[in-house]
Amino acid sequence: MLLFVKKIAKRNKQLPKEAPSCGQRLCVCQIHKMRSGKLPVSGKTIMLLCLASFLGGTIFASRKWTQPDSEANTDLVLPTMSNHDKLSTISRECDHKRKLAETNSGYIMGEVMKTHQAIQSLDKSISTLEMELAIARTRQKVTQNTKENRASNQSIPNKAFMVIGINTAFSSRKRRDSLRETWMPKGDKLRKLEKEKGIVIRFVIGHSATQGGVLDRAIDSEEAQYKDFLRLDHIEGYHELSTKTRLYFSKVISIWDADFYVKVDDDVHLNLGMLAVTLAKYKSRPRVYIGCMKSGPVLSQKGLKYHEPEYLKFGEEGNKYFRHATGQIYAISRDLAGYISMNSGILHRYANEDVSLGSWLIGLEVEHVDERSMCCGTPPECEWKAKGGNMCVASFDWSCSGVCNSVERMKHVHHSCGESDSALWNPL
Repeated sequence: MLLFVKKIAKRNKQLPKEAPSCGQRLCVCQIHKMRSGKLPVSGKTIMLLCLASFLGGTIFASRKWTQPDSEANTDLVLPTMSNHDKLSTISRECDHKRKLAETNSGYIMGEVMKTHQAIQSLDKSISTLEMELAIARTRQKVTQNTKENRASNQSIPNKAFMVIGINTAFSSRKRRDSLRETWMPKGDKLRKLEKEKGIVIRFVIGHSATQGGVLDRAIDSEEAQYKDFLRLDHIEGYHELSTKTRLYFSKVISIWDADFYVKVDDDVHLNLGMLAVTLAKYKSRPRVYIGCMKSGPVLSQKGLKYHEPEYLKFGEEGNKYFRHATGQIYAISRDLAGYISMNSGILHRYANEDVSLGSWLIGLEVEHVDERSMCCGTPPECEWKAKGGNMCVASFDWSCSGVCNSVERMKHVHHSCGESDSALWNPL
């Protein structure tokens, strides 16, 4: 402030001798009076007045600086908008961005789906090629075995329509006899059925824990009489049925080149003619799995007949198995039997053999055929169906997993539900 006053005083020295008018700034007038020797007011008052004038000028200049100039700065003034207009503009921008996002999202999802479908198609192609390779190797093995057997003067059919393996045990001699006396041909009729119709039927059994013992000798004697056994390199046992099933398919495909391979229990009634007609419908399809499809509970409690020790693999307790054919009777096509034969060393075996077979096929490109005529009940059910023209392929009692008291009742079931003798020779 003192510097400002000194500057004013210096300017006054340069003013003309005439005294300035009192219309000039108050501060200048007071200073001029001071220099002329007249001091109507004190110096402190003059300082306060000068300070007030300075502050007032500063405020006035600031207001002028911040006030917009409508003429000179029209391009800097933004048009005023109502709240409704602002909301509409924001909404339009959001809609535009959302549409762009949806468009981009739809495009991305479309590309992801295309990629996923391409991967699935590639997986199917690889699976098919692997299976075809396994079948080709199996057929080569069959051809080699056939040549070797011919060279050793053994007569083995080159081709068959279906091979039926009847699962049996050492203690089931009476069951086997009940089948030979009802639906299963024996002796020359069995040979004729193989030669003329391509239907091969064999009882399937392994050997005892003491190979060559009394049990094995009993089977050897029975085989010499009927010649209707297929022996496996396998120790018989209830808990070894999954292994027996795997070995059965590996064995039969190495001997007979058939369209279908069937497994049936020795306490089930079977109509061979109806089975042939049923399987013939699927002859042109490459990979079929035919049977009565079910999805039973996974039994975790020990001591039960169908207890599954690996129940944890199927999820929480109380879950059900994947759908698979019931174990009393089922059929698979040549390609599937070849797949089992070539991969038998790495196929997992569960406690129940029907579950094991289902697990081997569930991950493949396989057609599951739910054929309910393969699981009819015993009389009166199968009898009613036969009278109605719907002859059953197989009959058994669910409560017994076979014909209850089959040795005593098999003839009755056959008389009530069996097909005529001519049915076996007409369908094929």
